[in-house]
Amino acid sequence: MAIDLVLRRDWNARAPRGDYTQLDSTKGVKVHYTGGRVDPDIVSDHARCVALVRSIQGSHMDGNGWIDIGYSFVACPHRKVFEGRGLHHLPAANGPGLNAGHYAVLGLVGNAGLVQPPDGILHAVLDAIQHVRDRGRAGREIKGHRDGYATDCPGEPLYAWVRRGAPRPGQSGPSAPPFPGRLLTYPPVTRGQDVRTWQEQMLRRGWELEVDGAYGAESRDVCRRFQRSQGIDDDGVVGPVTWRLTWEAPAP
Repeated sequence: MAIDLVLRRDWNARAPRGDYTQLDSTKGVKVHYTGGRVDPDIVSDHARCVALVRSIQGSHMDGNGWIDIGYSFVACPHRKVFEGRGLHHLPAANGPGLNAGHYAVLGLVGNAGLVQPPDGILHAVLDAIQHVRDRGRAGREIKGHRDGYATDCPGEPLYAWVRRGAPRPGQSGPSAPPFPGRLLTYPPVTRGQDVRTWQEQMLRRGWELEVDGAYGAESRDVCRRFQRSQGIDDDGVVGPVTWRLTWEAPAP
């Protein structure tokens, strides 16, 4: 499904109070929530979504003193994506010194009321992410606002989804085999069938490496690149999270 984009004129956005800072490219996207109560009735009434986005813009401009809403895009339960600052414009919501690294995408959930993101919001967040990858030169990282910044955002349910690799709702993929119980590290070289199993799966995912049952410099470097693509720490160690994502992360 193509992105269902609600342009600024369609949600009657206020004009920005100044010029945006140009954003040529980013490492990816940071996912946010509102941090307050969200009326659960927005799920059945799109007009309430429009009103909420306008309220957030007003809070950011009049309360925070920003030139515009702080988010690049906003995802609502009706699988619609509101244009915020949009493509190639620096967001303001990621935190001081962090806005140039990632686009900011808000899911319309909060810390009370509507807390658990409906599938429509998850789809819309992913639609926005694909949009900034296709047209905004965004990299493949998908992180929560709290990654690298002291905040509860994007809330536990949405952050748990991000940490699972942000899977598309309704898509079932392969389950990872049980973690072997030891870390695959280098140096020194780690050898064994568990290494071969991991290498074979990485090869199936399209990564080029030798399947020899020896976790050396080549495997470590591939692991680091894969970890960066998933937005997790690129320590080059195959631990429980990296092991699981090797099988369960969505295909690029």
